Amino acid sequence: MEICLFLIGQNNDSCDALTDHDTASIHTASRGIDGLRRLVIHRAVEPASDDSVPKMPVESPHCVLQWYFDDLDLLESALQSNGAIQTVLATSIDAAWGPGAFVQQVMAVRRFATPDAGPSHKSLERCSYLVGYEGEANDFNAWLTHYMTYHPPLMAQLPGIRELEIYTRVDYRADIAWPRATAMQRNKVVFDDASALSVALASPVRALMKRDFDAFPPYSGSAPHYPMRSIYGNLLGK
Repeated sequence: MEICLFLIGQNNDSCDALTDHDTASIHTASRGIDGLRRLVIHRAVEPASDDSVPKMPVESPHCVLQWYFDDLDLLESALQSNGAIQTVLATSIDAAWGPGAFVQQVMAVRRFATPDAGPSHKSLERCSYLVGYEGEANDFNAWLTHYMTYHPPLMAQLPGIRELEIYTRVDYRADIAWPRATAMQRNKVVFDDASALSVALASPVRALMKRDFDAFPPYSGSAPHYPMRSIYGNLLGK
């Protein structure tokens, strides 16, 4: 099973938002990381003057970096002190990154088929809707069993959906200073652009998803949803 490191940029005084130059530099420098299969950099969607883009929650991150590996050992090696990932960020970003700049979490990737994934992407920009279940279910096995059985088939019916991934927690070793996030689960649905995301969220499928959400096993905690501009890097040249 593929695994993914989330680095979630915090909105605080310890860092600045990623620039276009930062994003390109990170993608280029990451080509040499042993075992890295994909890297997606999500940046906050610019506010819209109308309702064409979902509103960002107040505490939403300014960026989210997803580093995909096939091998946990290789990811753990990249996460050691002065390892490949920390080196890439230290040498590629035109900003001051303090100890609270990111939170980190490694998760297992569960990928689901969508009716129209669209063209394969070597270098592409899309719009993602990221979800984090930050609390705890009373019975996680019951929660996950219900969720995996009923929710992905509904999510895959969203008009215009290109990708659908669900993530669950993994224990891992790391020696970087950023705090660890402990989200029980994360989700990602991907669309061509912010307008396509808005169409999907306004579709009748959303009402079916809400009905299933109301039937979830007991859960307590926040579940923030936020749209992000997603930039895919071309790692084929490494």
